[in-house]
Amino acid sequence: MEYRKLGKTGFEVSAISLGTWQVGGRWGEPFNDATAEAIIEAAIERGVNFIDTADVYSDRASEAAVGRVVRRMKSRHGDRVRVATKCGRFINPHVNEGYTVEALRGYVETSLKNSGLEALDLIQLHCPPTQVYYRPEVFELFDKLKAEGKILNLGVSVEKVEEAIKAIEFPNVTSVQIIFNMFRMRPAERFFAEAKARDVGIIVRVPLASGLLTGTYSKSTSFGEGDHRTFNRQGAAFDKGETFSGVDYEQGLAAVEELKKLFPGEPGLAAWALRWVLMFPEVSTVIPGASRVQQLESNIAASELRALTQGELERVDIIYKQYIKPAVHQLW
Repeated sequence: MEYRKLGKTGFEVSAISLGTWQVGGRWGEPFNDATAEAIIEAAIERGVNFIDTADVYSDRASEAAVGRVVRRMKSRHGDRVRVATKCGRFINPHVNEGYTVEALRGYVETSLKNSGLEALDLIQLHCPPTQVYYRPEVFELFDKLKAEGKILNLGVSVEKVEEAIKAIEFPNVTSVQIIFNMFRMRPAERFFAEAKARDVGIIVRVPLASGLLTGTYSKSTSFGEGDHRTFNRQGAAFDKGETFSGVDYEQGLAAVEELKKLFPGEPGLAAWALRWVLMFPEVSTVIPGASRVQQLESNIAASELRALTQGELERVDIIYKQYIKPAVHQLW
């Protein structure tokens, strides 16, 4: 496993880590504690030392499962495993005015209790409304929480590049979690350089565009009623950029067919899509999800692939510009 520095946190984290949005059950399916714990434990045993969760994932069940496994495995792995969680999405309605200092403090303290951890290695604002990034009192709260020993670092999870650039103006923001993949290339244009200059870690989420970049979907693929790939394609529940990276499904399939020609056979497009993300040295870690151990193992193996050639990188860029960029590039 390759390890990279997570900005000014000073943490050395696995290049391929674990996101736990769907751990313990596929999207729309009930959460299963045993499945979740098996996946998290397998990740740690295979060298993953950074696990990303959130209080809202399965109504705190994911965060609790992460905490249980990390505490249980502490005797074997010490304090090597870092846990990142998020706060703010329980605010309803999810508006700027709901982001009060009192509410955010309450969420942090609830996450501490729910996870059973002594302190949160990284707490992230969970894709707040853009106006929140212009409120110093919100960011000052986390300095107080750090002084109290409740958190070690503050990060943000964002929807838009502009939000990321604004967030890192606050010196206590140590990391930014952002969507970046073969179908979402804009962060590399300016934000990556800005983050590097400020020693801010970059956590890449949705690296496979909600599964589109696995190359296993077709026009006839169906998703469950409770799956965001069914109900959120137009942003009915949350930012549509979280679902297939905001790409029209059939247009995405057309682009995938071109990518599969570029990367035929084994190990499959998903592995190359993850390896493509790791070609950017500014990226600290990638956090693909997993709903079973075999999927986790495939994700981890991607970090061991050879580097993409210059010709392959150029072809990926051409496919993006032809099929994806005109419709989505400036939206996020």
